[in-house]
Amino acid sequence: MISIFDLAAMLLTLSALFGWLNRRFLRMPHTIGLLVMGLAASLSLVGLDLAFPAQHLYEDLTKVLRQVDFTDVVMNGMLAFLLFAGAMSLDLRMLRDRAWAVATLALIGTLISTALVGSAFWLVGDAVGRPVPLPWALVFGALISPTDPVAVLATLKNVKVPEVLEVEMQGEALFNDGVGIVLFTVLVAFAAGSGGEATSIGGISWLLLQEAGGGLVLGVVTGYVAYRAMRTIDDFPVEVLITLALVAGTYALAQKLHASGPLAVVAAGLLVGDRAPRDAMSERTQGYVSALWTLIDEVLNSVLFLLIGLEVLVLRFEANGLLLAACAVPIVLLARLAAVSTPLLAFQWGGYLSVRNVPFLTWAGVRGGISVALALSIPESDAKPAILAATYAVVLFTIIVQGSTLSLVARRTLRGE
Repeated sequence: MISIFDLAAMLLTLSALFGWLNRRFLRMPHTIGLLVMGLAASLSLVGLDLAFPAQHLYEDLTKVLRQVDFTDVVMNGMLAFLLFAGAMSLDLRMLRDRAWAVATLALIGTLISTALVGSAFWLVGDAVGRPVPLPWALVFGALISPTDPVAVLATLKNVKVPEVLEVEMQGEALFNDGVGIVLFTVLVAFAAGSGGEATSIGGISWLLLQEAGGGLVLGVVTGYVAYRAMRTIDDFPVEVLITLALVAGTYALAQKLHASGPLAVVAAGLLVGDRAPRDAMSERTQGYVSALWTLIDEVLNSVLFLLIGLEVLVLRFEANGLLLAACAVPIVLLARLAAVSTPLLAFQWGGYLSVRNVPFLTWAGVRGGISVALALSIPESDAKPAILAATYAVVLFTIIVQGSTLSLVARRTLRGE
């Protein structure tokens, strides 16, 4: 049994090594390069283990990786800091101007995609000989439909798009995971046969209010307290510490109150990022705070994407589920197209969404570590291996293929912006 420090040392060393190799030779976008190299290393170890079974290389590394609870590391560790870093950099004034478009994509788009993905996954599963019950197929739809805020923000760093469209994408990604997690929670309870009142209309409404509404209110309150505290002093070490305490404290308190931790830290980050630079932080403090959160964002993103690549070593795949996993990629893409297009057609009178942006928004629907973490958290069932394989296939495709070609799609489709 190795220690937590040893695990952290291994992951940071691999991240630094793979990052250097990628920068020196591959020159892929940093996070995509780390994922590709982590995946390549995993597959190489599998190949070496098949060629030299007496060495037990695969078994030894798998034992180490099994000590990393991916769901806990992502959902109760990295996510809070990554979301806060993303929210701090978002222009709140522009987000207010695009509030209707963001809310439409985050709420209506996620619901549409969940229904379409779940139904198609259920039908295709029967067709390819790997049936998945409809309730579990809808669970897959809920966990894969929201665009991943961490993956989207990491991808956008390498793509030049109009500022208004970038705000829409960032806002959608930061808020739609709250909707997706509530849907996921309700559908898992229903699929596992333990729904009770939680799956009634009233239960779902209360859960949404408690999770999403409670998270947003909590984030505004804690963010405002932190902002007022920073206004009373001019000491950059303390103000930097306040931002760190704000993230950890808000996320931990949200979990105790059964509110949405991700939405709470997003709300806190938006408030502090908008108001603190104006009258609560000196120019020197702004530089330190910005540098700290940029560094946190880069380091945690590096480790997360490396973990996604290495996680293939410990996931359970079934041969008859691989075809269904391959079919999940076009299913999710088509559902994303419908999720983006339907609000546009339904609310075209509002002028908030542009038909010109539909191809780009469809291709920019990147999924990442949150989807994998949710899939791993599903209770053991006959459907879990198929859902895991499909989730992993979609995540790899969206990050590697869509993420690396998004700039090309932007140049082709957004010329007139």
